Amino acid sequence: MKMNCLIVDDEPLAAKVLETHIASIPSLYFAGSCLNAFEAMDALKANTIDLMFLDIHMPKLMGHAFLRTLRNPPKVIFTTAYREYAVDAFELDAIDYLLKPITLERLLRALNKIGTDMPSTVKEEKSILDPDGFIYFRAERKMVKARYADIVMIESIKDYIKIIRKNERPLLVKQSISSLEDALPGNLFLRVHRSYIVAINQITAFTNHDVEIGGLQIPIGRSYLRQVEKMTAAR
Repeated sequence: MKMNCLIVDDEPLAAKVLETHIASIPSLYFAGSCLNAFEAMDALKANTIDLMFLDIHMPKLMGHAFLRTLRNPPKVIFTTAYREYAVDAFELDAIDYLLKPITLERLLRALNKIGTDMPSTVKEEKSILDPDGFIYFRAERKMVKARYADIVMIESIKDYIKIIRKNERPLLVKQSISSLEDALPGNLFLRVHRSYIVAINQITAFTNHDVEIGGLQIPIGRSYLRQVEKMTAAR
């Protein structure tokens, strides 16, 4: 039995990314998308919705406030660019709280919390490790698509991260490097320092102290040395 899913998000591009993820998971069915809470109210009345992906910041009525108005809400996964509402979300018994940009891998982890059968999980997790995959970043007031194959390295700069890409100018994104590390596929990217993540296939040389990418020497943090050694031994 498929779960009927409703997306409630006023950002069409973010909603489209989530719709694409839903379409790739056989146990989910995309039932529709709404731009605000009032459209969602009508959709919930007209359809049987099992799972609602609910944005926090929306016009007219915030997502968590909207959820409080529902007498018998469906299961809810919050999707947002803001960390500060996580406590409110879990007090409302949300299944999970996903920070944009949402990757397929992170979505699958959230779905596994529901306890439903996910027969395609292994298959889909393999697909996200494909170097032809991609991730969206919120930069320059829009969602920017970056292919995994084009990302060379990521550098943390205070509250921002800088994504260095092939033949493209860098993207400056307000996001923690740790949250991005969780979102990136581990067979393609490696955290080598508290301030650096590198694309494994871009490493041209390494020592116990640094990795080399295109002539640049990236330091290896002491706490990351073991995982760097493990990666290089496996290759």
